[in-house]
Amino acid sequence: KLAGCTLFITGASRGIGKAIALKAAKDGANIVVAAKTAEPHPKLPGTIYTAAAEIEAAGGKALPCIVNVREEQQIINAVEKAVKTFGVKRLILKPGIDILVNNASAISLTGTLETETKKVNLMMDVNVRGTYLTSKTCLPYLRKSKNPHILNLSPPMNMNPMWFKNHCAYTISKYGMSMCVLGMAEEFRGEVAVNALWPKTAIHTAAMDMLGGSGIEKQCRKTDILADAAYCILTKPKSFTGNFIIDEVLLREEGVKDFDVYAIAPGHPLMPDFFLDAEIDMTATKPESHGASQTFKEEKKSSESSTAPASGPVAETFRVIQGAISKEFVRSTQGVFQFELSGEEGGTWYIDLKTNDGSAGFGKPPVTANVVMSMSSGDFVKMFTGKLKPTMAFMSGKLKIKGNMALAIKLEKMLTQFNSKL
Repeated sequence: KLAGCTLFITGASRGIGKAIALKAAKDGANIVVAAKTAEPHPKLPGTIYTAAAEIEAAGGKALPCIVNVREEQQIINAVEKAVKTFGVKRLILKPGIDILVNNASAISLTGTLETETKKVNLMMDVNVRGTYLTSKTCLPYLRKSKNPHILNLSPPMNMNPMWFKNHCAYTISKYGMSMCVLGMAEEFRGEVAVNALWPKTAIHTAAMDMLGGSGIEKQCRKTDILADAAYCILTKPKSFTGNFIIDEVLLREEGVKDFDVYAIAPGHPLMPDFFLDAEIDMTATKPESHGASQTFKEEKKSSESSTAPASGPVAETFRVIQGAISKEFVRSTQGVFQFELSGEEGGTWYIDLKTNDGSAGFGKPPVTANVVMSMSSGDFVKMFTGKLKPTMAFMSGKLKIKGNMALAIKLEKMLTQFNSKL
């Protein structure tokens, strides 16, 4: 269906962008690999050239272009090169670009006071400005195509405050991409289809590994599910426009029944993605309303007690943690965790895995904390007893993290060792 079509895909050297490229390549499509990785990255796999080789091997034609979407001239140069390369075939003038996939994205899951200005600029430049400028540059050529599409990898705009409070700048930047869909779909209705695609669950990419740490992949699906969903969208007529599509919802409508094929670990619980109101706490029975999450309600009545609760689930959890701390834990972790808990047994608690033989208990830690985590006492107990994963708690807004994110990720590994004792 996409044979002979030219797709301009940003961030196509790896992950979701590359998966969409390979799916189209199987039809014999032309792919412009527009990404900034020309030299191998020390932590992330793939370059524009390795992606291009894979695309050619899959049956497509590839044009690798060094493009940092923060640089307008690089976008213009790549588009012009694409039109020159794919726009004329056997003396027949073609539009040069039939499909644009705005996939390139930057992420920093930090609160307002913890987000450096350069990180704010990066997210706004890549996610909002980059998407806008790449669309603007491609549109004159897209309008000449028979069935042109723009597809942004961005979420439905969920105004639940939960999705703003922990990473306001990131949310603004992703919703900026979605606003491009809203505006351009209407502006170019009848000429160019403009849609958004977002995953229902977390997707396993190199970026997810860096965010979630080792073992996170079991809670994710493969990039294939987004590639299949994107293919469905991009092969629809241009009258299909202005939609905010969730991958699984679309594929179910298309007749797909077996979603285990997309799972990294079939049967393992999957982590819902950002911006979708899904209840991920396995012990709960119903999601909260948009007005305020249960965590938010409990924070309103947070306990400011200065004396340690004598008994209760939280106190018992910390007693077990204190007994489980070893010199090896301290040596391998080298971090101090502070917990600001709300609700029953609320207040400040800590786990010191840095000083001497380590310690845990009520009150401020003996030295300044490297990581401060805020959550309800109920969710804390669930987290430490294996009923709620820290990554899930964070992504759903139940856990707020300030400080060293790398140490926060270490906590998830540490919990697997504590869980057997709790």
